Amino acid sequence: MRFDIEDEACRELYTKEKGADKYPSGVVDAFFEAMAFIEASKEVRDLYAMRGFRVEKLRGKQWKRGERSLRLNDQFRLIFVQERDSRGPLLRILGITDYHT
Repeated sequence: MRFDIEDEACRELYTKEKGADKYPSGVVDAFFEAMAFIEASKEVRDLYAMRGFRVEKLRGKQWKRGERSLRLNDQFRLIFVQERDSRGPLLRILGITDYHT
């Protein structure tokens, strides 16, 4: 599936592995595993099929309409929005967030 990483820090982590020290052990590995799965997926439904990711639609005032999270570990989530353009499905990665703050 096509994706675009909107968050600069997340993009730097993905392309240059820069900033990995800002996350607890295992989060960066889980991030790269999730990104590899996203890239290999044909559509968002494929992410839901991977139960370990626990993809869910976010709710509450702080979340914009349509944002979803993918679990990296018990505390950290990869936040994204599903979009579609003339070329088909597109995942816009909004960043990694600490779910407990």
